[in-house]
Amino acid sequence: MALSFSSPLQLPSETLSNRLAKAAMTEGLADARGCATPELARLYETWGASGAGLLISGNVQVDAHHLERPGNVIISGPQDAQAMSALRAWTATARRHHAGFWMQISHGGRQTPALVNPAPKAPSSTPLAMPGKQFGNPVPLTEEEIIDLIARFANCAAVARDAGFTGAQIHAAHGYLVSQFLNPRANRRNDAWGGSLENRARFLLEIVRAARAKVGADFTLAVKLNSSDFQQGGFSPQDSVQVAHWLEEAGVNALEISGGNYEQPKMMNLEGMEKADTSGLPASTARREAYFLDFALAMRAQVNLPLMVTGGFRTAAAMDAAVQGGIALIGIARPMVTDPHAPKRLLEGASMLEDKQSQVRLGGGWLGPLSPFKTIRAINGFGLLYWQYQQLRRVGRGEEPDLRLPLMKAMSAEMAAQKALAKAARG
Repeated sequence: MALSFSSPLQLPSETLSNRLAKAAMTEGLADARGCATPELARLYETWGASGAGLLISGNVQVDAHHLERPGNVIISGPQDAQAMSALRAWTATARRHHAGFWMQISHGGRQTPALVNPAPKAPSSTPLAMPGKQFGNPVPLTEEEIIDLIARFANCAAVARDAGFTGAQIHAAHGYLVSQFLNPRANRRNDAWGGSLENRARFLLEIVRAARAKVGADFTLAVKLNSSDFQQGGFSPQDSVQVAHWLEEAGVNALEISGGNYEQPKMMNLEGMEKADTSGLPASTARREAYFLDFALAMRAQVNLPLMVTGGFRTAAAMDAAVQGGIALIGIARPMVTDPHAPKRLLEGASMLEDKQSQVRLGGGWLGPLSPFKTIRAINGFGLLYWQYQQLRRVGRGEEPDLRLPLMKAMSAEMAAQKALAKAARG
């Protein structure tokens, strides 16, 4: 009997062939100008052949001075012929096997690395509570700058449509700029863009309205939204439900549920989350296979938007049950780093996905993920991300993932690559 996630899904721009989505993962494969490259196209050609009904790009940034990391694709205004040609080559290869392809649109805000910008713009001057000096002290945005950014997000969505993407996803999760506006711990403004939830959500809702006016009614417009920031006094589950209602009224076509930020990276499922605030969330959310599913199912009972859940899915049975329970799309991320054809295996009858990265660590004991030292846990967690980035670079070069790649070697190579890109971007 066919599993529920193999059924098609109708959206304004397209009919997806199934409910499996390659979730957004930062690639870092753009050139110093922020243009798509042959390596980026090759990576997505591989994922496009994976059997997934939908692919979602990593962060495409609306401001060259506010990247999530060096190597992001940048669309800060009208695209010249070379940049547009590169975008169209990217979409053509990604869609060769008829998968849907959405552009994820973002701005780093205060989570912009100091390597890119030591004085990033943000809603308020509240800095990230992170060890080390990876992030600079933010500078509050003026209202004129906020209005300009709304136009940039809308322009980026229009470019996505012109370049052949089948949809656009506004990134309002994971602590990036839109999420910062929603988070009262990061947004200390006392004007029309801060204070009440209605004011804090204004930036996101104005982006959605402006983007919809640019792309029309027949283009899929989605939002990625936190279920919670997992911080006392942050964006709460109750806030998330209310914002989802407003997004539905504003004409959003789909909503992806996630959670966390750099201070509480629940979306990465890193170790060391013992002090995360989960008040308002079902107790089973932190225990079950898909760690945002409980909240998404509760939200599904209150909003009519198609919902996508990413994070922790590994078994076909859990994915099937989620779709039967009303979830529209199942996001798959980490397994597709080391097994780019993971969706095809599920559609062909595999009972589960193997997370081959689970053993990639600095070591056991005091150096392991459960080390009592926060810095060691952070090195383990973010080191694993750098290991993933190096695997994506390999696939972009036409090579197979290397599961034996030492974590410290991957960290060193990735840091060198990012520094070289940042230096080239500065000219």
